[in-house]
Amino acid sequence: FGLGLGTTITFASSHWLLAWMGLEMNTLAIIPLMAQHHHPRAVEATTKYFLTQAAAAATLLFASITNAWLTGQWEIQQITHPLPTTMITLALALKIGLAPLHAWLPEVLQGLDLTTGLILSTWQKLAPFALILQIQPSNSTTLIILGLASTLIGGWGGLNQTQLRKILAYSSIAHLGWMILILQFSPSITLLTLLTYLIMTSSTFLVFKLNKSTNINTLATSWAKAPALTALTPLILLSLGGLPPLTGFMPKWLILQELTKQGLAPTATLAALSALLSLYFYLRLSYAMTLTISPNSLVGTTPWRLPSTQLTYPLATSTAMTICLVPLTPAISAL
Repeated sequence: FGLGLGTTITFASSHWLLAWMGLEMNTLAIIPLMAQHHHPRAVEATTKYFLTQAAAAATLLFASITNAWLTGQWEIQQITHPLPTTMITLALALKIGLAPLHAWLPEVLQGLDLTTGLILSTWQKLAPFALILQIQPSNSTTLIILGLASTLIGGWGGLNQTQLRKILAYSSIAHLGWMILILQFSPSITLLTLLTYLIMTSSTFLVFKLNKSTNINTLATSWAKAPALTALTPLILLSLGGLPPLTGFMPKWLILQELTKQGLAPTATLAALSALLSLYFYLRLSYAMTLTISPNSLVGTTPWRLPSTQLTYPLATSTAMTICLVPLTPAISAL
């Protein structure tokens, strides 16, 4: 309830103080969810999360007060001065984990269970994004640097990981980079990318939760547990990587097209090349899951095949949407 209320307050606010209050409620509401497993890792992750979010919120508050002092204006839409705009952009970048302010995200996600990790990767991105979309930061270079750094670091960081939650964290950083890259040219494409990212990430997290897998080795034993799902998971992962004809291709296609229209061919090329880095580790997961038969490694022990208590409906819906939505592209472009 607290999570929902915090995000809703930020969505509904037109005053900086109210937006800040919504973000604070969000942070405080997820902390008990993070620390509910009394494990040192979970507590450490919660502490790291709290400190970074508190720092970001304080910076946001400071920037909005500076804005009120310089321009006498508290409205979110009316923000004009470049100094508070840049500060707020960076504070929100820290809140969602854009590179180079990303270092907390993999660490925090690694300490959480998959359900809370899912909330952190999806729901917690909505409120800061609502604010970023509203201020429409005018400083284009900052946004492009943030976006490119995120896509590159999100690709590079995930290459050497064996822990699924860290891989998903880096994947999240890369996707957020794509969204920020296109923000100033076409906010509607940013929103579309955010939506497809939410759907794809949800299905990935739910698959891992069903298999109770937290590293690459446990993925190799999932074929015996849920064969049909194991056959579909590479499609989900490749959709995250952005291969046609899967849903994840649509936002990347539209973003590259828009960047080229704006005369930013080098930026578009860099972004497209960084997508290859991400694709490599999605392919690694797909390979471990479907092309190796356990025990492919000494550590991959076969788990107990207990019936899962997880609801399958959200997983089925999000998987179908992750794989099949690309034919809607013309309709979405028309909108």
